[in-house]
Parts: sequence; structure tokens; C-alpha cells
Amino acid sequence: MDTAANLALNRVGSFDWDLGTGRLLLDGPALDLFDLLPEEYDQDPGTLARRVPVEDTARLDQVVTDAVGEGRATYGMYFRIRRREGRLMWAHTQGHVLWDDDGHAYRILGVVRDATQELSHAAERAALEEVRRQQTAVVEETAVALARAVTVQDVIGVLKETRGIGRADPVSVVMGLVENNRVHVVAEGQAGSWVPGLEYTGVDQEYPMSEVVRTGELCLVRSRGEFAARYPLLWPHLEPLDVGSAVYLPLIAQGRPLGAIGLLYSVGQPFSPEDRNLLVSFSSSIAQSLQRAILYDQEHDIAEGLQTAMLPRIPPVPGAEVAVRYSAARLGRDVGGDWYDVIPLPGGRVGAVIGDVEGHDTHAAAIMGQLRIALRAYAAEGHAPATVVARASYFLDELDTERFATCTYVDADPVGGGLRIVRAGHLDPLLRQADGNCRQLPVAGGLPLGLSARFGRNDYPVSAVELGPQETLLLYTDGLVEQPGTDLDEGVRMLIDAVRKGPFDVEELADRMLRTMKDRTGEDDMALLLMSRTGAEPGPAARARTLHQYITPADPESLATARDMIREAVRSWEAEERAEDVVLVADELVTNSLVHTEGGAVVTALMFPGPERRLRIEVQDRSSGLPRRREPGEAGTSGRGLLLVDLLADVWGVESRGSGKAVWCEFVCGRAE
Repeated sequence: MDTAANLALNRVGSFDWDLGTGRLLLDGPALDLFDLLPEEYDQDPGTLARRVPVEDTARLDQVVTDAVGEGRATYGMYFRIRRREGRLMWAHTQGHVLWDDDGHAYRILGVVRDATQELSHAAERAALEEVRRQQTAVVEETAVALARAVTVQDVIGVLKETRGIGRADPVSVVMGLVENNRVHVVAEGQAGSWVPGLEYTGVDQEYPMSEVVRTGELCLVRSRGEFAARYPLLWPHLEPLDVGSAVYLPLIAQGRPLGAIGLLYSVGQPFSPEDRNLLVSFSSSIAQSLQRAILYDQEHDIAEGLQTAMLPRIPPVPGAEVAVRYSAARLGRDVGGDWYDVIPLPGGRVGAVIGDVEGHDTHAAAIMGQLRIALRAYAAEGHAPATVVARASYFLDELDTERFATCTYVDADPVGGGLRIVRAGHLDPLLRQADGNCRQLPVAGGLPLGLSARFGRNDYPVSAVELGPQETLLLYTDGLVEQPGTDLDEGVRMLIDAVRKGPFDVEELADRMLRTMKDRTGEDDMALLLMSRTGAEPGPAARARTLHQYITPADPESLATARDMIREAVRSWEAEERAEDVVLVADELVTNSLVHTEGGAVVTALMFPGPERRLRIEVQDRSSGLPRRREPGEAGTSGRGLLLVDLLADVWGVESRGSGKAVWCEFVCGRAE
């Protein structure tokens, strides 16, 4: 009997490893030990590694590396081989390293043999127990990580880092969630494994995840051939990938299927009963964490959607670019009290508001909604900035709540650049200059809304600031900079640094501010309002031009002076085609004010720039009584002048101004040249 026959009889195989090409040749007995058919082996050492437990593969690699690195001629070690049915058997390998004349290892010749009889059953059991211990440890570590997962994406992130579940490391982890009787794939698995058109599959369709959702039982796929036979719809998409087996686990919590997870392996696996028990325990931990994460995501989405719906749409602001952002708290589940608003005001001005109601719950959100509407109403009535904020404070105090609110209110002239700022317990705004530098803008302030009225200190100072061309005013709530346990000033400094390094486009800058600061904070909701003045310094034609005239009942000449002022304004502003209408209507409004109110009145003429030039006449007095237009046929003579105003003016109205009112009308004077 020759040597080869003797080796084969004793279950000893030989190998020839070319270190230059990497090809590893095995003879027939060696292939039998690794339980491989000749057509299954491609002379790649990686193919053999799939038959060897991960920890044994690492030891083999280290032994060979040490032998070559130390210049030794031989090495040997025991290791385990996994047979097709899943049984582990012990083997021993002996290698002889060949060196060239330059001292480089270029080839390894050796033998591999069955060593099961050489090792005691106790040693084999100890090795198997070590494998089980390691896999159990992986499940326990994964369970700990899942306990810290908050969102569905957090759960997916933990699973993508999972190693050692099953007989080998999965090459791909796929997750699907049940949505409306469909399975929605939310984790794609390995790169290149995304299957177009299969993001959603019906629960009743013949796909593995649909099957485990439908049956509630785990699904084991032991080989590529089994994959192709059982799932012909899916297999054409998986065939090009490195997938040799898979396990699909149902994710069930409180008797309800939440979805399924698929672990795909590169080698075929038999999946022993111990493997099944381990995988079931693994899926139970995932399902519990996933249920919490889904509930959190749903509540967070509802809260953010409700909050966003309560916030206003921002109108275009001539002369400025405005960007607003709101972000719900990352760890909170309730709507918050942060808000922003941009309010059109008379004369082409706008009111910009940022505010924060104390607390982070539905009560705070309800107060925020009422307070925002009240403040908007006070501003739209034309009150001075300090009056707007003071009235909002009284309003909050009258709601019979212990909550207070902070806010900053800005009465802005975007075209001219003038800002009048009132701060009620809020953070100072930031100012980004045209050169990109950013600094805090110190603004005199008063007590928060509600507290100032409660303690009788409801006077608010007004700070006048000039916003230059290409400069940006930044208003924000403390959620953007506040982090528990750290100095608030540190957060403000980080925000200023982010603004300095950020883009000049206000929309892009707002996104950058949120991204930069949310990584640091995120435990509170946050609101942000940016107003950037556009263009260069406007010339006379671009500004809203304004003339004022005070009229007293004791001075009959003042009415004639006001009439002359309006005629001159119409002429100089090139609106002669509406001259008679404007003068007649202005005369009627002034006369009406002097006859029906006590004290004097202020006549204001304004010409607004823009594609459609509008001339506005306002008559302001100290009476809160509103004029009433009489219709034909009604008794009495007063109020009929408003019929004339309604007939000649393009639009007219009445606005409250502090304790008085202003009656106004507008005339379109043709498009600007």
C-alpha cells in the first residue's frame, strides 16, 4: 500500500499552499475532512475558513504568521471543523515552511488529519461550551445595547454592529416593519444588497420576511439551493451576492407582529437546536426594544407634526430674506412651547418674534398657541413694540396659569434697515455682519411675559439697532444652546462659531446651525429665526417715503397745511393721475376725525416702493371709537363720508394704535418705471 493510500486510510490529507498566488491545493482526503466536494472548492483559503469557527480561524492565522515571522520551518495546532450537519470535529494540521535563497517564505506543505480520537470528550465539550458562552455573551451584550436604543434607527444601528449570532458572523442584516398589511424594509443590509421594487411586500406574498410575519415562526434557509427552491421570487436578486444561508426571525411583542429581521451568512449552515434557541432569544430582545422605539418614533412624529402645524407660514418680506426652523426635542415625547412668527405691519414693516413658554408638555404648547395669536393681534393693530410685549404679558397673566414665557420682539424696517427690539427675559440676539463675523447683540430687557404683569413691572425698554446691507439678525430659543450641566455661555460661543463658519445663504445657514448644535444638545425643542437684509443701501427711490402733519381743532390753518402737504407729496411722487382722489379722501378723513373726536390728529402720507407703487394716507387720533359707514336709506347724516372713501380709494381700513386708532386708505399709482 502506497503512502497516499495509508494517509487516506487514517483520514490524513495533504495541502500545498503557494504564498505568492495565495492558492491552497487540497487532496481528496483533505477535502473529505473539510466536508467539501471537489467542485465546491475554488482553492481559496477563505472558502476553508467558512468551515472553521471564527475563533479557530483567528488562531490558525496567528500560528502561521508567527511561524513565518520567526523564521521557523514547522508549525502545528489543533482546530475544529464544522461538518455539513453542524457537528464540530477536531482536526490537527502540521505545516512545513519553504524559504527561497533570499530568506522569503514562498510555500507551505503540510498535512491535516482527524484528531477527534486524540482529544478527550471533556475537552470537546469544553470547547463547545466556550462557543455557546461566547454566543450567549453576544446576545447579552446586544440586549444591553438595545436597552439604550431610543429610536428605530438606533435599533437598526445596534443590529448592524452585531457579530457572532449563529455559526458565523452575518454578512448582512435586513429588517422589515409591518405597515398596513405590508412589510416595509427599513434596513437594507450589506452594500449592494438593496433590491429595487421590494421595499414593500405584501404579508401574503412568498418572501421570507412575509412568511415569518404571517406564521410567527422563524425561518431557516440552510443553503443556496434551498434559497432558490423556496423563494424563487427573491433568489434572482440574492444569487449574485455572497449569501449561503439565512435565518429570518419574527419580531413579536405582546402577541402582535411588529416585523421581521433577516441574518444572512456567506456559508451554508445546518442550524442546530442550540442555534435555534439562541436566535429565538435574540429576536425576543430585538422585538421588545423595537416596540419601545416604534412607540417613541410615533409619539415624537405626532408631537413634531402638531407643533409644526401650530407654527405660522412665513410671508415674503420685501427687502429681506427670512429663514425659520423648528426642531422637536430628541428625547422628549411632548410638544413644546417654542415658537416663531413674522407679522406684516403697516408701512412695509414686519414684526419678527421668537419665544419660549416655560415647560415641555401639551399645556406649554396650548399656552404658546394662544400667546402667539394674541401677540400677533397686538402687533397687527399697530401698537409700539413695547406696548405689544406689555399687552402680551398682561394676556398671559390673565390666562390663570403659573407658566411664564420669554420672547424677543423686533419691529423691523427691512428696506431701510431700522430695528426696534424689545426683549422679555429672552436670550440676546446675534448679529452676523456682512464680512461674516458674528457677535452677540446686547439688548436691554425686561421680565418674562406673565411675570412682569404679575409683579407690576410691565415696562419694557426699546433698543434701536441699524441692520446694514447683507447683515443678518439671528433670534433663537435656549434649546439651541443649552445643555444640562454646562455653561450656557459655552453654547452661545459654539453657536457664534458655527455662524461665523457657516454659509451666507440664510436657509443653508439655518440648517447648519441646527445640525451643529443638535449634536450637542437635543434634549429641548428649539426654534430659530434669521432675517438677512438684502442688497445695497437703498437710494431715495427704494425707500418708503413718509410725510407727517399734525392738525389741531384750534388751528384752522393746519387743515389747509395738511391739504397742501398731500398735494405736494402727490406731485413730487409723480402720482398726479390720482391727485384729486387722494386729496378729496384725505380731506374727508381729517374732517371726520376733527368733528367726531377730541384733540388733534396726525396725517401721514407714505409712498411704498415696489413693482406696484402704493400711496397710503393715514389719519391717527386718540379716540378708540371706530367709524361706521352708513348705507343709503339709513337715518342720520354722519358716516356718509366713508361711502366716498370706499368709492375712491383702492382699499381702506381701521387699525387700533395704542389707546387710539388710525383710519387709512391706499391708492395704486401705477407701476414704477
